[in-house]
Amino acid sequence: MVSPRPRLPAAVWALGGVSLLMDISSEMIHSLLPLFLVGTLGVSVLAVGLIEGVAEATALIVKVFSGALSDWLGRRKGLALLGYGLGAASKPAFALAQGLGMVMAARFVDRVGKGIRGAPRDALLADLVPRDVRGAAFGLRQSLDTVGALAGPLLASALMVWWANDFRAVFWVAVVPAVLSVLLLAVGVHEPPRPAQAVPVNPIRRAALARLGAAYWQVVAVGAVFTLARFSEAFLVLRAQQLGADAAAVPLVMAAMNLVYAASAYPFGRLADRHDHRTLLALGLLPLIAADLVLAQAGGWSGLLAGVALWGLHMGMTQGLLAAMVADTAPDDLRGTAYGVFNLMAGLALLAASAIAGGLWDSVGAAATFHAGAAFAALALLALGTLRLVRRA
Repeated sequence: MVSPRPRLPAAVWALGGVSLLMDISSEMIHSLLPLFLVGTLGVSVLAVGLIEGVAEATALIVKVFSGALSDWLGRRKGLALLGYGLGAASKPAFALAQGLGMVMAARFVDRVGKGIRGAPRDALLADLVPRDVRGAAFGLRQSLDTVGALAGPLLASALMVWWANDFRAVFWVAVVPAVLSVLLLAVGVHEPPRPAQAVPVNPIRRAALARLGAAYWQVVAVGAVFTLARFSEAFLVLRAQQLGADAAAVPLVMAAMNLVYAASAYPFGRLADRHDHRTLLALGLLPLIAADLVLAQAGGWSGLLAGVALWGLHMGMTQGLLAAMVADTAPDDLRGTAYGVFNLMAGLALLAASAIAGGLWDSVGAAATFHAGAAFAALALLALGTLRLVRRA
């Protein structure tokens, strides 16, 4: 008789709800912020780019230190609460801003909050569940997070129509889900007790880092290669605009991608608990290759939507799986550090991929950008065949 699969704890659903609520809040603001900066505050497009670049770089750096700190303290929830709290505290500043300085400060605090919470939250999620349901747990959190990324811009667009393009009113509404996110984390998630024999370690010592092992570093390398093959989603929006999509319809591109992403992340996370990880990663690259080829040749809405749907399927098949693989290959007491380093390397790969994609777009054309993406994905598929991905006992 086959024993029933363990059910996901309520705390996993709560963490997913926390991500969903904060993503609704953040995307309500971020989907409108460039227009607010340029149209309302009179900021240059160059300044907008610099703000975003500094903000994302800050989040990447902070992730490494927050993950290591959670290992050293032996506790995760406090840091996650701090990170989500900073994110919520930054939201009113966007509505109150009368100039670039306050927006820059709010964006900086928001990204510091994201950097603080990311690695401890993922490590906490891994601590909450047994290994045989980690794929499902990370898939569920990723799915709910993506629902928030889908709902946020749609809600912002609806409110902009309802309130005749009143940016500040929409920004005030975004405060509500952010506060609810922090409250849900505070009351709905209880950190599992630390084993009595566990002693906090300094995770940045050479001896501690050496314990991460070859299997973990293979996962980091795979994650970086996957990210290098998948440049920024901003190029999907640019492709829609290039194909003649009306400005009001462009958000539908990201909505379509996130819809497929949200629908596929949890089912494929469950598959990851029962099947070989390398095989599933390889299968996950096939939709990305297809998406790039379709987007390179697209001549209208049908090709565009088919391409972004395939892109979302790739994300759903791979992102939760990679997160679960980090937990599988890292020691329990170094999970925070492991997630911080993994996220840093993936972020650096994304910056490099986006720079290459942008250069190809400007010098050769959009089709060349997507053909290059397909080529990188094909190389990643070949590289997977040389790796022996294993789970920590």
